Amino acid sequence: MVIVIDPQIAGISGDMILCSLVDLGANKTKIIDGLKQSEKFLSNSTIKQIDFKKIDKHGIESTSLFLEIDEHVHERKGTEIKKAIMDSANEIGLSNKAKSFAESCIDTLILSESKIHGLPFESVHFHEASSIDTLIDIVGTAIAMDDLALFDEEIICMPIAVGGGTVTFSHGTMSNPASAIIQILKNSKLSIHGCQVKDELTTPTGASILVHLAKTSMDFYPSMEIISVGYGAGKKEFDEFSNVLKIVKGHQKNNFQLDSVKILETNVDDVSGEIMGNLIEKIMNKGARDVSIYNGITKKGRPTNLISVICDDASLHEIMELLVIETGTLGIRVSTSDRFIVPRKIHNIKLIFDNNEFLVKYKVSSFKGKNDFKIEFDDLKLISNILNKSIKETESLIRKEIMKLDVNYD
Repeated sequence: MVIVIDPQIAGISGDMILCSLVDLGANKTKIIDGLKQSEKFLSNSTIKQIDFKKIDKHGIESTSLFLEIDEHVHERKGTEIKKAIMDSANEIGLSNKAKSFAESCIDTLILSESKIHGLPFESVHFHEASSIDTLIDIVGTAIAMDDLALFDEEIICMPIAVGGGTVTFSHGTMSNPASAIIQILKNSKLSIHGCQVKDELTTPTGASILVHLAKTSMDFYPSMEIISVGYGAGKKEFDEFSNVLKIVKGHQKNNFQLDSVKILETNVDDVSGEIMGNLIEKIMNKGARDVSIYNGITKKGRPTNLISVICDDASLHEIMELLVIETGTLGIRVSTSDRFIVPRKIHNIKLIFDNNEFLVKYKVSSFKGKNDFKIEFDDLKLISNILNKSIKETESLIRKEIMKLDVNYD
């Protein structure tokens, strides 16, 4: 199963996510009952009326949240809202995954404010996010995700529309997207784009929820067979487009997982083989997925070495700095590449050979119902040296033990 969250036209907010999940088939009665149980955990806030109804949003039939609250508060500590969310999650019996999701969402929201204003986590106060709306969006989404059993599914996000112009709130006026949005989406692997609309299309609560749903960003829809589509209406009205978030559920037409990586490339023509060998080791130690060096010919018949690095956003800048320092290159090409990968998991197992205990790491891949595994070479090399056996003999020995002890290979 694959889920595509599509905020590339109208952006995303907490209520748009919740409404699109209801439109996708989440039990709205269960969500409403859960949220009514939750209101007691936030003082001075009462849900007078709550419902999800179908409306026409600029030509698109979508689900909208109808909410009436009685609230007498203008600011709250972030930790107060977090406690209310976690108390609610326990009260209504959310699964452990849903509880962890809800906690991560509110933590991200608080941490963004903490980072921007230079305050300790415990001292952060919310203004716009102080309303019970924040609890409704996060807890409601957790209930909906639980009900649809989507926490274990592959969730992809299209590029996020953030709008343009300026936004004005409790701390004044600033360019859009506001600092909170940038902080929340920083290092999330999700991509954003602006547009001509002079308004905020993505809210901090929506962004905080989104980064804990989708781990992969893609520019195009994956190859999939569509099962159902959910449309969640936002509150704002725009002449240019329907203010609607779209979530698409379907079957992926292959057995691969989706991933997105950065590819760094640079050509060098005056670096020795010894430096190249040392460079590979240094780059891998910085967190690269892989490094390749290719021989070639460039302009005027000059011999060259093309260095190609696969990495993620977290290690991108450190690796670029290392490439410049170690090779003296004056330019690095950076591109983003979507890739299909065979599903895999890292396993650890304790094995005893010749009265020596070893912790062996191995990668298990699964494709079309068949499992295979590969032993981490560094572990293989270490054990081989200690046992004074060849790599080939050591690998055979370890594979037999893993196949005997791992339930996947009974």
